[in-house]
Amino acid sequence: MKLHVLSIVGARPQFVKAAMVVEAVRAHNRQAKAQICYTLLHTGQHYDRNLSDVFFRQMPLPKPKYNLGVGSGKHGEQTAKLLAGIEDVLLKERPDVVVVYGDTNSTLAGALATSKLGIKLAHVEAGLRSFNRAMPEEINRVVTDHLSDLLFCPTDTGIKNLAREGVSRNVYLSGDVMLDAVLKFFAVAEQRSRILQKIGLAPNEYALATIHRAENTDSESNLAGILKFLANVTHKVVFPVHPRTRNRIAELSSLRILAEKLSDHVLMIDPVSYLDMLALEGHARLVMTDSGGVQKEAYFLGVPCLTLRNETEWVETLNGGWNRLVDARSDDAIGVVDSLWKRNGQCPSSARNLISFGAGKASQVLVQQLVEFMTQAES
Repeated sequence: MKLHVLSIVGARPQFVKAAMVVEAVRAHNRQAKAQICYTLLHTGQHYDRNLSDVFFRQMPLPKPKYNLGVGSGKHGEQTAKLLAGIEDVLLKERPDVVVVYGDTNSTLAGALATSKLGIKLAHVEAGLRSFNRAMPEEINRVVTDHLSDLLFCPTDTGIKNLAREGVSRNVYLSGDVMLDAVLKFFAVAEQRSRILQKIGLAPNEYALATIHRAENTDSESNLAGILKFLANVTHKVVFPVHPRTRNRIAELSSLRILAEKLSDHVLMIDPVSYLDMLALEGHARLVMTDSGGVQKEAYFLGVPCLTLRNETEWVETLNGGWNRLVDARSDDAIGVVDSLWKRNGQCPSSARNLISFGAGKASQVLVQQLVEFMTQAES
């Protein structure tokens, strides 16, 4: 049996997940009779060099056969371009199964195009729910899950969420491929990354901040609240600024004024590569973020995290206080920062459970489940 798998990626976390799946595919092909032919479609949703191109140099990702170069835009405009471009590729390639990752507009467009053409659809990171429909990512997750033929859940929570929505067929507990990547590449980052030397900081003497979600960047008041919060943090902060966040600050004078007040203790730098990001995360005293992926990476690396949202899809990270949910505009936000800073990673070891995320074997499990599903579908 020869199985043609087409993966759709377009944003930083998807490159990481796809890289681990590609590595597992290669291992499978060395041992199994059922060979997997793998095609990579890059939508170009992330086009910044440090958010896209660098991943193909640092990780075991093949060069994409297609790059749609869609770029940024309003949700409807971007999704429409993605949908048209992906459909053209699928009509040309006619893969046996399409794999989509996470919750971006690339994920949604890939799911819509695939399902309309009657091609099997697999969703990696299925079942996540914030239960906040104001988040575009939540809409993307729900729609993709209900269109998918095969659903790979990173934890038991995803399986339970899907069951509550009446989705129980072809749902698999695969584990989290992001954990596979952290376990594999943090050691590489330790050897190769020079980011701390470049910015002149030592391990354990800074907090790391990332802000990129539309709910924060598209809202002047939300982003202003976060910038004021960062201004009040009394510790050194490293802030790799996402292009969306930087553009928003440049557009509005009120935000530019707030950003200028950060210069004394907040180091605003350009986006960094995956290896540099792992190094920054692993050596931070604490992490402050609105990113689901960064929350998890902090948890996997044993670094306390302050999530600047009112909810999280990754409820497992809240166990034992490793991750705390805080509105940056609330009066107690700085108090939580100081509490986590003093804690410095001293959380109960039993509360940090990597086994629940697949213990680093998720990619292998996922590929085997995919092959078994497609083999049964063919028979």
